[in-house]
Amino acid sequence: MPRDVSTPAGARAVTAVAPAKINLHLGVGDLRADGFHDLLTVYRAVDLWEQVTVALVDDDDPDVVVVSGPGAAQVPTDRTNLAAKAVDLLRGEAGSGARLAIRIVKGVPVAGGMAGGSADAAAALVATDRLLGLGLGRAALEERAARLGSDVPFCIRGGTALGTGRGETLAPLLHARAEQHVVVAIADGGLSTPVVFAELDRLRAERSETGRDLPRSGGVEALVEALAGQDPARVAGLLANDLEPAALSLMPALRKTLRAGAEAGALHGMVSGSGPTCLFFCADREQAIAVAAEVSETGVAREVRLTHGPVGGAHVIDNPQQTPQKTP
Repeated sequence: MPRDVSTPAGARAVTAVAPAKINLHLGVGDLRADGFHDLLTVYRAVDLWEQVTVALVDDDDPDVVVVSGPGAAQVPTDRTNLAAKAVDLLRGEAGSGARLAIRIVKGVPVAGGMAGGSADAAAALVATDRLLGLGLGRAALEERAARLGSDVPFCIRGGTALGTGRGETLAPLLHARAEQHVVVAIADGGLSTPVVFAELDRLRAERSETGRDLPRSGGVEALVEALAGQDPARVAGLLANDLEPAALSLMPALRKTLRAGAEAGALHGMVSGSGPTCLFFCADREQAIAVAAEVSETGVAREVRLTHGPVGGAHVIDNPQQTPQKTP
Protein backbone atom coordinates (compact mmCIF):
# COMPACT_ATOMS: atom_id res chain seq x y z
CA MET A 1 0.00 0.00 0.00
CA PRO A 2 1.35 3.46 -0.86
CA ARG A 3 2.84 5.46 1.99
CA ASP A 4 1.83 8.99 2.89
CA VAL A 5 3.88 11.89 1.54
CA SER A 6 4.06 15.39 2.94
CA THR A 7 2.79 18.38 0.95
CA PRO A 8 3.65 22.06 1.37
CA ALA A 9 1.86 23.76 4.25
CA GLY A 10 -1.51 25.18 3.17
CA ALA A 11 -1.26 23.77 -0.33
CA ARG A 12 -4.09 22.06 -2.10
CA ALA A 13 -3.02 18.67 -3.35
CA VAL A 14 -4.32 15.57 -5.11
CA THR A 15 -2.81 12.11 -4.71
CA ALA A 16 -3.25 9.36 -7.29
CA VAL A 17 -1.85 5.87 -7.69
CA ALA A 18 -1.13 3.74 -10.76
CA PRO A 19 -0.16 0.06 -11.03
CA ALA A 20 2.85 -1.75 -12.41
CA LYS A 21 2.37 -3.72 -15.61
CA ILE A 22 3.61 -7.08 -16.73
CA ASN A 23 3.54 -8.43 -20.29
CA LEU A 24 2.00 -11.89 -20.50
CA HIS A 25 2.93 -11.84 -24.17
CA LEU A 26 5.41 -9.46 -25.80
CA GLY A 27 5.90 -9.94 -29.53
CA VAL A 28 8.36 -7.49 -31.08
CA GLY A 29 8.42 -6.70 -34.79
CA ASP A 30 11.37 -5.41 -36.79
CA LEU A 31 12.77 -1.90 -36.34
CA ARG A 32 10.60 0.69 -38.12
CA ALA A 33 11.79 3.76 -39.98
CA ASP A 34 10.66 5.97 -37.06
CA GLY A 35 12.93 4.09 -34.65
CA PHE A 36 10.14 2.15 -32.95
CA HIS A 37 9.03 -1.48 -33.21
CA ASP A 38 5.55 -2.80 -33.83
CA LEU A 39 4.42 -4.65 -30.72
CA LEU A 40 1.79 -7.26 -30.05
CA THR A 41 1.41 -7.55 -26.31
CA VAL A 42 -0.96 -8.69 -23.61
CA TYR A 43 -0.69 -6.31 -20.68
CA ARG A 44 -1.74 -7.09 -17.12
CA ALA A 45 -1.80 -4.63 -14.22
CA VAL A 46 -0.51 -6.03 -10.93
CA ASP A 47 -0.69 -5.02 -7.31
CA LEU A 48 2.49 -2.92 -7.07
CA TRP A 49 1.76 0.81 -7.03
CA GLU A 50 3.33 4.18 -7.72
CA GLN A 51 1.93 7.05 -5.66
CA VAL A 52 2.10 10.60 -7.01
CA THR A 53 0.97 13.76 -5.23
CA VAL A 54 0.61 16.97 -7.25
CA ALA A 55 0.31 20.08 -5.06
CA LEU A 56 -0.36 23.75 -5.71
CA VAL A 57 2.37 25.88 -4.12
CA ASP A 58 3.00 29.61 -3.75
CA ASP A 59 3.96 31.53 -6.89
CA ASP A 60 7.46 32.23 -5.58
CA ASP A 61 8.11 28.55 -4.74
CA PRO A 62 9.91 26.46 -7.36
CA ASP A 63 8.40 23.56 -9.22
CA VAL A 64 10.01 20.55 -7.56
CA VAL A 65 10.04 16.79 -8.07
CA VAL A 66 10.77 14.83 -4.90
CA VAL A 67 11.12 11.05 -5.07
CA SER A 68 11.23 8.57 -2.18
CA GLY A 69 11.05 4.81 -1.82
CA PRO A 70 13.17 1.95 -3.21
CA GLY A 71 15.39 3.04 -6.09
CA ALA A 72 14.54 6.73 -5.66
CA ALA A 73 18.13 7.80 -6.26
CA GLN A 74 17.94 6.44 -9.81
CA VAL A 75 14.90 8.55 -10.75
CA PRO A 76 15.45 11.97 -12.38
CA THR A 77 14.04 14.94 -10.48
CA ASP A 78 14.19 17.50 -13.28
CA ARG A 79 11.58 18.12 -15.99
CA THR A 80 12.68 14.99 -17.86
CA ASN A 81 10.88 12.95 -15.21
CA LEU A 82 7.81 11.40 -16.87
CA ALA A 83 5.52 12.59 -14.08
CA ALA A 84 6.81 16.13 -14.58
CA LYS A 85 6.21 15.83 -18.33
CA ALA A 86 2.65 14.73 -17.60
CA VAL A 87 2.06 17.68 -15.27
CA ASP A 88 3.57 20.12 -17.77
CA LEU A 89 1.40 18.72 -20.58
CA LEU A 90 -1.87 19.28 -18.74
CA ARG A 91 -0.78 22.57 -17.20
CA GLY A 92 0.04 23.88 -20.66
CA GLU A 93 -3.25 22.59 -22.05
CA ALA A 94 -5.11 24.36 -19.25
CA GLY A 95 -3.20 27.60 -19.87
CA SER A 96 -2.35 27.60 -16.19
CA GLY A 97 0.58 29.38 -14.62
CA ALA A 98 0.14 27.49 -11.36
CA ARG A 99 3.26 26.29 -9.58
CA LEU A 100 2.95 22.56 -9.03
CA ALA A 101 5.13 20.41 -6.81
CA ILE A 102 5.34 16.67 -7.49
CA ARG A 103 6.06 14.03 -4.89
CA ILE A 104 6.54 10.42 -5.95
CA VAL A 105 6.63 7.36 -3.70
CA LYS A 106 8.12 4.40 -5.55
CA GLY A 107 6.51 1.00 -5.23
CA VAL A 108 7.51 -0.49 -8.61
CA PRO A 109 11.08 -1.64 -9.34
CA VAL A 110 13.09 1.10 -11.06
CA ALA A 111 14.37 0.19 -14.54
CA GLY A 112 12.91 -3.26 -13.99
CA GLY A 113 10.66 -3.73 -17.02
CA MET A 114 7.45 -3.11 -15.06
CA ALA A 115 6.65 0.44 -16.23
CA GLY A 116 7.32 2.30 -12.98
CA GLY A 117 8.04 5.55 -14.80
CA SER A 118 4.96 5.10 -16.98
CA ALA A 119 2.88 4.51 -13.86
CA ASP A 120 4.25 7.78 -12.44
CA ALA A 121 3.11 9.59 -15.58
CA ALA A 122 -0.32 7.96 -15.45
CA ALA A 123 -0.85 8.87 -11.80
CA ALA A 124 0.40 12.40 -12.46
CA LEU A 125 -2.08 12.84 -15.33
CA VAL A 126 -5.00 11.70 -13.17
CA ALA A 127 -3.92 13.87 -10.23
CA THR A 128 -3.29 16.99 -12.33
CA ASP A 129 -6.58 16.59 -14.19
CA ARG A 130 -8.40 16.60 -10.84
CA LEU A 131 -6.30 19.39 -9.31
CA LEU A 132 -6.77 21.78 -12.24
CA GLY A 133 -10.42 20.85 -12.76
CA LEU A 134 -9.98 19.84 -16.40
CA GLY A 135 -12.57 17.08 -16.21
CA LEU A 136 -10.94 14.88 -18.83
CA GLY A 137 -12.49 11.48 -19.27
CA ARG A 138 -10.59 8.20 -19.35
CA ALA A 139 -10.33 8.17 -23.15
CA ALA A 140 -8.96 11.72 -23.24
CA LEU A 141 -6.42 10.90 -20.54
CA GLU A 142 -5.28 7.82 -22.47
CA GLU A 143 -4.82 9.91 -25.62
CA ARG A 144 -2.57 12.32 -23.75
CA ALA A 145 -0.83 9.40 -22.07
CA ALA A 146 0.17 8.01 -25.47
CA ARG A 147 2.13 11.21 -26.14
CA LEU A 148 4.28 10.48 -23.09
CA GLY A 149 5.15 6.82 -23.60
CA SER A 150 3.98 3.50 -24.99
CA ASP A 151 3.03 1.97 -21.62
CA VAL A 152 1.41 5.06 -20.08
CA PRO A 153 -2.09 4.51 -21.56
CA PHE A 154 -2.25 1.02 -20.10
CA CYS A 155 -1.20 2.29 -16.67
CA ILE A 156 -4.19 4.66 -16.93
CA ARG A 157 -6.52 1.80 -17.87
CA GLY A 158 -5.29 -1.19 -15.85
CA GLY A 159 -6.89 -4.62 -15.91
CA THR A 160 -5.81 -6.82 -18.83
CA ALA A 161 -5.58 -5.53 -22.39
CA LEU A 162 -4.23 -6.31 -25.82
CA GLY A 163 -1.71 -3.69 -26.95
CA THR A 164 -0.69 -3.01 -30.55
CA GLY A 165 1.23 -0.32 -32.42
CA ARG A 166 3.95 0.77 -30.01
CA GLY A 167 1.79 -0.76 -27.28
CA GLU A 168 -0.30 2.37 -26.87
CA THR A 169 -3.34 1.14 -28.83
CA LEU A 170 -5.41 -0.87 -26.38
CA ALA A 171 -8.27 -3.34 -26.56
CA PRO A 172 -9.54 -4.44 -23.13
CA LEU A 173 -9.77 -8.16 -22.38
CA LEU A 174 -12.73 -7.91 -20.03
CA HIS A 175 -13.15 -11.67 -19.70
CA ALA A 176 -9.62 -12.10 -18.29
CA ARG A 177 -10.49 -11.78 -14.62
CA ALA A 178 -9.10 -14.94 -12.98
CA GLU A 179 -6.60 -13.97 -10.29
CA GLN A 180 -2.98 -14.68 -11.18
CA HIS A 181 -0.24 -14.96 -8.55
CA VAL A 182 3.27 -13.88 -9.50
CA VAL A 183 6.63 -13.83 -7.73
CA VAL A 184 8.75 -10.81 -8.65
CA ALA A 185 12.52 -11.27 -8.45
CA ILE A 186 14.23 -7.86 -8.57
CA ALA A 187 17.76 -7.79 -9.93
CA ASP A 188 20.62 -5.77 -8.50
CA GLY A 189 20.84 -3.13 -11.22
CA GLY A 190 18.64 -2.06 -14.12
CA LEU A 191 18.41 -2.28 -17.87
CA SER A 192 17.57 0.57 -20.23
CA THR A 193 14.58 -0.27 -22.43
CA PRO A 194 16.08 1.36 -25.57
CA VAL A 195 19.34 -0.54 -25.01
CA VAL A 196 17.46 -3.85 -24.74
CA PHE A 197 15.55 -3.18 -27.96
CA ALA A 198 18.82 -2.29 -29.69
CA GLU A 199 20.37 -5.54 -28.45
CA LEU A 200 17.42 -7.48 -29.82
CA ASP A 201 17.95 -5.86 -33.23
CA ARG A 202 21.65 -6.75 -33.06
CA LEU A 203 20.97 -10.35 -32.12
CA ARG A 204 18.41 -10.75 -34.87
CA ALA A 205 20.77 -9.33 -37.47
CA GLU A 206 23.61 -11.53 -36.24
CA ARG A 207 21.48 -14.68 -36.27
CA SER A 208 20.06 -13.84 -39.70
CA GLU A 209 23.55 -13.68 -41.17
CA THR A 210 24.23 -17.22 -39.94
CA GLY A 211 20.86 -18.58 -41.06
CA ARG A 212 19.75 -19.23 -37.47
CA ASP A 213 17.01 -16.68 -36.96
CA LEU A 214 16.12 -15.81 -33.39
CA PRO A 215 12.79 -17.46 -32.47
CA ARG A 216 9.80 -15.12 -32.35
CA SER A 217 6.58 -15.52 -30.43
CA GLY A 218 3.48 -16.11 -32.50
CA GLY A 219 -0.05 -14.84 -32.12
CA VAL A 220 -2.00 -14.37 -28.92
CA GLU A 221 -5.26 -16.14 -29.75
CA ALA A 222 -4.55 -19.18 -27.58
CA LEU A 223 -3.42 -17.04 -24.64
CA VAL A 224 -6.46 -14.78 -24.88
CA GLU A 225 -8.69 -17.86 -24.87
CA ALA A 226 -6.84 -19.34 -21.89
CA LEU A 227 -7.19 -16.12 -19.90
CA ALA A 228 -10.97 -16.56 -20.04
CA GLY A 229 -10.65 -19.77 -18.04
CA GLN A 230 -9.51 -20.80 -14.59
CA ASP A 231 -6.42 -22.90 -15.44
CA PRO A 232 -3.21 -21.08 -14.42
CA ALA A 233 -1.02 -23.88 -15.79
CA ARG A 234 -2.55 -23.50 -19.24
CA VAL A 235 -2.00 -19.74 -19.16
CA ALA A 236 1.59 -20.19 -17.95
CA GLY A 237 2.39 -22.48 -20.86
CA LEU A 238 1.44 -19.77 -23.35
CA LEU A 239 3.47 -16.85 -21.96
CA ALA A 240 6.19 -15.36 -24.17
CA ASN A 241 8.61 -12.42 -24.31
CA ASP A 242 10.65 -11.66 -27.45
CA LEU A 243 12.87 -9.28 -25.45
CA GLU A 244 14.09 -12.02 -23.10
CA PRO A 245 17.08 -13.14 -25.25
CA ALA A 246 18.31 -9.53 -25.40
CA ALA A 247 17.95 -9.03 -21.65
CA LEU A 248 19.81 -12.30 -21.01
CA SER A 249 22.55 -11.26 -23.43
CA LEU A 250 23.07 -7.98 -21.58
CA MET A 251 22.73 -9.51 -18.10
CA PRO A 252 23.66 -13.24 -18.23
CA ALA A 253 23.24 -13.61 -14.46
CA LEU A 254 19.48 -13.57 -15.03
CA ARG A 255 19.77 -17.16 -16.26
CA LYS A 256 20.55 -18.19 -12.68
CA THR A 257 17.47 -16.34 -11.47
CA LEU A 258 15.23 -18.06 -14.00
CA ARG A 259 16.74 -21.43 -13.11
CA ALA A 260 16.12 -20.80 -9.41
CA GLY A 261 12.44 -20.13 -10.07
CA ALA A 262 12.09 -23.27 -12.17
CA GLU A 263 13.76 -25.37 -9.49
CA ALA A 264 11.45 -23.84 -6.88
CA GLY A 265 8.46 -25.20 -8.79
CA ALA A 266 7.04 -22.14 -10.57
CA LEU A 267 4.70 -22.92 -13.47
CA HIS A 268 6.70 -20.60 -15.71
CA GLY A 269 9.48 -18.06 -15.37
CA MET A 270 10.41 -15.23 -17.70
CA VAL A 271 12.01 -11.81 -17.87
CA SER A 272 9.53 -8.98 -17.31
CA GLY A 273 9.36 -6.74 -20.39
CA SER A 274 12.82 -5.35 -21.07
CA GLY A 275 14.05 -6.69 -17.72
CA PRO A 276 15.97 -7.27 -15.61
CA THR A 277 13.15 -8.15 -13.21
CA CYS A 278 12.13 -11.82 -13.51
CA LEU A 279 8.60 -13.11 -13.02
CA PHE A 280 7.52 -16.53 -11.78
CA PHE A 281 3.92 -17.52 -12.37
CA CYS A 282 2.31 -19.78 -9.80
CA ALA A 283 -0.84 -21.87 -9.43
CA ASP A 284 -2.05 -20.07 -6.31
CA ARG A 285 -0.94 -17.85 -3.45
CA GLU A 286 0.39 -20.75 -1.41
CA GLN A 287 2.68 -21.86 -4.22
CA ALA A 288 3.77 -18.28 -4.79
CA ILE A 289 4.78 -17.96 -1.13
CA ALA A 290 6.80 -21.17 -1.36
CA VAL A 291 8.50 -20.16 -4.62
CA ALA A 292 9.31 -16.70 -3.26
CA ALA A 293 10.91 -18.22 -0.16
CA GLU A 294 13.08 -20.60 -2.16
CA VAL A 295 14.18 -18.00 -4.69
CA SER A 296 14.98 -15.58 -1.88
CA GLU A 297 17.14 -18.17 -0.13
CA THR A 298 19.30 -18.67 -3.24
CA GLY A 299 20.42 -15.03 -3.17
CA VAL A 300 20.05 -14.65 -6.96
CA ALA A 301 17.84 -11.56 -6.59
CA ARG A 302 18.28 -8.36 -4.62
CA GLU A 303 14.65 -8.52 -3.50
CA VAL A 304 11.73 -10.88 -3.96
CA ARG A 305 8.10 -9.76 -3.78
CA LEU A 306 4.67 -11.33 -4.16
CA THR A 307 2.05 -9.71 -6.33
CA HIS A 308 -1.15 -10.57 -8.14
CA GLY A 309 -3.39 -9.26 -10.87
CA PRO A 310 -5.40 -8.04 -12.56
CA VAL A 311 -5.99 -4.78 -10.69
CA GLY A 312 -7.48 -1.45 -11.70
CA GLY A 313 -5.72 1.45 -13.36
CA ALA A 314 -4.69 4.92 -12.22
CA HIS A 315 -7.09 6.63 -9.85
CA VAL A 316 -7.28 9.36 -7.23
CA ILE A 317 -7.17 8.34 -3.59
CA ASP A 318 -8.69 10.66 -1.00
CA ASN A 319 -6.58 9.17 1.78
CA PRO A 320 -2.99 8.31 0.86
CA GLN A 321 -3.16 5.45 3.39
CA GLN A 322 -6.07 3.69 1.71
CA THR A 323 -5.67 0.51 -0.30
CA PRO A 324 -5.78 1.04 -4.10
CA GLN A 325 -8.57 -0.47 -6.13
CA LYS A 326 -8.11 -4.21 -6.57
CA THR A 327 -10.36 -4.87 -9.55
CA PRO A 328 -10.02 -3.67 -13.18
